[in-house]
Amino acid sequence: MKGMGRNEADVVHTICQPYGNVLRIVIFKKNGVQAMVEFDGIDPATRAREGLQGADIYSGCCTLRIEYAKPTKLNVYKNDAESWDFTNPNVGMKEPQNTGGNGGGGSSRPPLLQEPRGFGGGMNGQMGGPRGSGGLFNSPMPDSGLMGGGQGQGGPFMGGAGGPGGASLSAMGQPQPGLPQQGAVLMVYGLNKDKMNADRIFNLLCLYGNIVRIKFLKTKEGCAMVQMGDALAVERAVANLNNTTFFGCKMQLGYSKQAFLADVQQPYDLPDGTPSFKDYMGNKNNRFINPEMASKNRIQPPSKILHFFNTPPGLDEDTLKQVFMEGDVIEPKSIKLFPSKTERSSSGLLEFSNISEALEALVVGNHAPIPNPISVSTDSKFPFIMKLCFSSSRHIPNKMAE
Repeated sequence: MKGMGRNEADVVHTICQPYGNVLRIVIFKKNGVQAMVEFDGIDPATRAREGLQGADIYSGCCTLRIEYAKPTKLNVYKNDAESWDFTNPNVGMKEPQNTGGNGGGGSSRPPLLQEPRGFGGGMNGQMGGPRGSGGLFNSPMPDSGLMGGGQGQGGPFMGGAGGPGGASLSAMGQPQPGLPQQGAVLMVYGLNKDKMNADRIFNLLCLYGNIVRIKFLKTKEGCAMVQMGDALAVERAVANLNNTTFFGCKMQLGYSKQAFLADVQQPYDLPDGTPSFKDYMGNKNNRFINPEMASKNRIQPPSKILHFFNTPPGLDEDTLKQVFMEGDVIEPKSIKLFPSKTERSSSGLLEFSNISEALEALVVGNHAPIPNPISVSTDSKFPFIMKLCFSSSRHIPNKMAE
């Protein structure tokens, strides 16, 4: 691929880090730009290869071609723009600074994405790619000029790896010096206009943060704006969902300069008859309402296996398949029910043939109501609301657990 800009190790770390713990990066300037990335295991390397193969860092350029490398460990002699050892922030320093034992923070990683950076060569979507382009860092800029061009604190992905719990400074309410503050409004492009609506966007994005409002743009088909709970939620969504394909369309995500979405008094109707604007403030299906709820969410990139929970006890395979058949998506090829620890609900795994099928099933089936089989005897009129999320499992047994 062609040059990515001055801080190329930063770029590689940013696009690889969502898939697992990156230990070391080495950049080679031979026949363009090549990079070797050492993960802490085979699984994250496999996820990165599957998730990034063929993706563009910028729209129409820096296309990634990923192969497994022969070396089992990378040697880094200096931490700079072309190599970095995340297990040792003092590599190459003549006089290592006294960082107070454990680097003065909760992680031994250096905070690559938390340092103030100028635009034009830093991690803000301005590294050689056209401004407002639609690769991993930028999404197409709408004609209205609402797109932020990827300019946000700490780059467009996970907000830096060195802060407490991996969170960005802005997520802790602390502004970063020298940078414009990234808002909490997400731009969504490339949606299938006949299949997607506000609720289905909610079903997908709620895995990465709270949803406040969703608004489809009438003048730009297949485009929507989503106000999320905070800037970190936007970063998580971009990191995990950008350039995913489902319903025959490639979805691209980016940042908006708008701080919030205003209420729309008279929304127009989408092709399926649902309103183009919906307010989800206080919606009980938001999953990051308080710290206790937020801690239960595992942030995962899309996978072909979904975890389902909050379903009725005694749930059978046919009932689950019916949810997806009614939503006109492909049903799972394999289902496994976990042994129930309580008679109050059930949970398990759904395996699909590929990630696109799993994405389609999630946007349709997440929060689908499933009747309570004992409602007749208990006079309960309230169904179970099935919840779905991506699983870290690689495969499940073909037969349903007894």
